[in-house]
Amino acid sequence: MRRKSPLPDEAITRLVGQRIRLRRVMQGYNRKDLAQKLGVSYQQIQKYETGDNRIGASSLWQIARELEVTPGYFLQNIEETEALNLPSTRL
Repeated sequence: MRRKSPLPDEAITRLVGQRIRLRRVMQGYNRKDLAQKLGVSYQQIQKYETGDNRIGASSLWQIARELEVTPGYFLQNIEETEALNLPSTRL
């Protein structure tokens, strides 16, 4: 039986995107550099990071590989209060 997630999908998507952005910055990449390495557009990376687009498993795996972490890095310790109280990444 499938368990229902206590978090809205949008909150998880936004949290994962913020973690991708943080790791990208930590690794010294700008969005354009990461996009080129992944074979996607700059805008796609931006949409992942803002939570506007969900990230498929294979894309998450590729991003994690490029940023030198496991895919689980982006999902570690997700707690309801953390995900629901995130500030917007949009400026």
